[in-house]
Amino acid sequence: MRLFIALNFPEDVRAQIQEILDTVRAQSLQGRFVGDEQLHLTLEFLGDVPPSRISLIRQALDGLEGEAFTLRLTRAGAFRRREGDVFWLGVERGAPLMALQSALHKSLLEKGFTLENRPYTPHITLGRKVKLKDGFDPKSLDAAVGAIAAPITKVDLMRSELSPAGARYTVVYSRPLRGA
Repeated sequence: MRLFIALNFPEDVRAQIQEILDTVRAQSLQGRFVGDEQLHLTLEFLGDVPPSRISLIRQALDGLEGEAFTLRLTRAGAFRRREGDVFWLGVERGAPLMALQSALHKSLLEKGFTLENRPYTPHITLGRKVKLKDGFDPKSLDAAVGAIAAPITKVDLMRSELSPAGARYTVVYSRPLRGA
């Protein structure tokens, strides 16, 4: 199973992000954009994992000591790619988020998982292979992005199923955070 661990957002926050995504889509010449049900913040990408190892992932999630917190979005941006950019929304690197991700990363490594070995850069992907129309400045979205605050009350183990119609994500296991 192709798995990742993520923070999912309540419906009202997804609607706010979707408004920004709609603006980006309207100001783009091309792009493969994320659907509303796919909006999330990845904490760890696990890749293909045998079902027999899911119990280890659940142990890592159950061992998290984080408390519920508010995640604040910061700005719009893009990772430059020749075939089109990866367009994203930036996320405040607050202590609760970074501690949660760090503890999860450490626990998964201790359980024998192979993880990316680069600094964690929290962002919400809106689209891939995006080419914006000339004259559109992503910074024009920053005020709307900065107004978004998402309550984070749980951490989800997600399954990603790829198909010609796009990826479909389903929650495999959910771990509430303290105080949620």
